[in-house]
Amino acid sequence: MKLKPLFLAGLVALGGAVSAQAQAVYSINTVGYVNLDIPAGFSMIANPLDAGDNTLNNVIQSAPDFTTIYKFNPSNGTYDTISSFDQASGQWSNGDAITLAPGEGAFIATLSAFTLTFSGEVMQGELNNPIPAGFSIVSSQVPQGGGITSVLGFNGSDFDTVFQFNNETGTYSIASIDGGTWAPAEPQIGIGESFFMAKLSAGSWDRNFSTDQ
Repeated sequence: MKLKPLFLAGLVALGGAVSAQAQAVYSINTVGYVNLDIPAGFSMIANPLDAGDNTLNNVIQSAPDFTTIYKFNPSNGTYDTISSFDQASGQWSNGDAITLAPGEGAFIATLSAFTLTFSGEVMQGELNNPIPAGFSIVSSQVPQGGGITSVLGFNGSDFDTVFQFNNETGTYSIASIDGGTWAPAEPQIGIGESFFMAKLSAGSWDRNFSTDQ
């Protein structure tokens, strides 16, 4: 999917690499929006901005008819949370009970390509994203793209495996940590992209992030 990060004038531009900061963050509120070009078919998406109310009806307020969100349940290995958009009502089925918060992810299926706009606040400070053992769908909690470890701060364990879905081919690119190094290469994660993570034991994606350079 093509990604177009666009932030409100006079605030902050998150460019090629916004690095994690070592110091604490004090009362910095950075808001903006991100446009995601969603192709027809299946894609894996993430909401990179905190909207406060991160339910589907608030986070994704417009989509083509019959666009469907599939959220994976790691506790039973199924997609038991499914919601479809109805243009006539402008609502998702059960859309007030289903979330798409920063750090989460889901499959989206659409009959026609469209631009999805996320808006909200950039999460900053000490961030924590718990990841269970087994398979789950996760994402970066901030609107930043790059290497999952070198840029996005994921410090995993040996045998942690990332599965990135390709909309055009319907296949996955797979990379695992082996001896502390990603093989065959470090996954490059796009803004607004989610992916499957497989872990032998539960862990957490922790980082300290700030837009104050």
